[in-house]
Amino acid sequence: MIDSNSIRKNLEKLSFPRLSGTKEENLAFNIIKKDIDELNLPFSIQEFVFSTFYSRVYPRIAFSLAFWLLFIIFLNIEGYFKQITLISVGIAFVILFLFVKNPERLEFGRVLPSQNLVVKYPSKKKENTSKGILLFAHLDSKGQRLSISIRIWTIRIWLTSYVIAMIVIILYYIIFLQIVSWLYIIGAIFVGINFFTTFLFMINTTNNKSYGALDNASGVVSVLELLNYYLNPELRLKNYNLWFVFTGAEECGTMGIRHFCNECGDLDKTKSIIINFDSIGKSLAYFSSSINPNKNINLYNTFQKSAEKLNLRFHYKKSSFGIRSDGLYLKSQGFRGFGFGDLEIYKYVHSVNDTIDKVDTNLLKKLCIFITDILKEVDDHILDEFSC
Repeated sequence: MIDSNSIRKNLEKLSFPRLSGTKEENLAFNIIKKDIDELNLPFSIQEFVFSTFYSRVYPRIAFSLAFWLLFIIFLNIEGYFKQITLISVGIAFVILFLFVKNPERLEFGRVLPSQNLVVKYPSKKKENTSKGILLFAHLDSKGQRLSISIRIWTIRIWLTSYVIAMIVIILYYIIFLQIVSWLYIIGAIFVGINFFTTFLFMINTTNNKSYGALDNASGVVSVLELLNYYLNPELRLKNYNLWFVFTGAEECGTMGIRHFCNECGDLDKTKSIIINFDSIGKSLAYFSSSINPNKNINLYNTFQKSAEKLNLRFHYKKSSFGIRSDGLYLKSQGFRGFGFGDLEIYKYVHSVNDTIDKVDTNLLKKLCIFITDILKEVDDHILDEFSC
């Protein structure tokens, strides 16, 4: 049975700062490992190391170089200085891109340890080892100087100001050079805005002060509760193996899920479904590129009907630009499925305000029951539709 008291108890155990690669993240891992040990379940551990360069240093360098490129073009300095600068920035971007192309293999700068924990339940039929339903949640938390809401808007304003400034500069120097000098002033304004947002990127630092109740103890306890539910062999699915995956270092460039994908063996992406739980508070947002109101409409309606039976309300949302998550990375690797979060809690996430009082454990209970209903439907009736 899905139990809200159990969810609450686990939430309380896991709500403490646990930055990627720290002893606190390892403590959270050991708490989950101990719980699984007590259930006498077999599990595997995927140990890995990761560099903080990709997540914490590389973005600052990239945004700074891009601003410098914009600024040099805006000044329109004649001579070798401009040419050398443009070539140097171009070369730097190419080197950076090649350097971080596979960030999970990067061992430059500060290198830290982390690990994933994977529990696998076989299907009742035990015929197809390549087909699975994978339930994910990440163990680590992260605090930052700027809230996630501010960072999202900073990225949007940076991109908008960059594009507008570049267009205005091109218009001024190529088309209207002798006609409307006020275009230069407009360009200067947007270059200034871009400089300010670049400055915000530079001062944003990472810390270990967030309790991470929302992000992502809420997801971890949901996956853990479902793991306990399917402990009963009679409740296992007939056609799918069940994977319960607790990833590390998600907040440092989705490193855990990258290593998981490199080690998931003969898992067939085209026949598997991923479900990601990440940052759930007191309301529910549903994310999917595979099942949404405009695609697989019958399956989406099945989801809605199951939710209505539980008086559970969720709304389909597109992921906010600039957000990284295990679910989005899996999508980029060809996996299909869906995930749950809460877009209304971004003002708390990655801050000291990410505390247990922001999480509705009754909502998590309803979500877990909903998942069990949906997985039964998928297992019994609608495999073909999902695979379209």
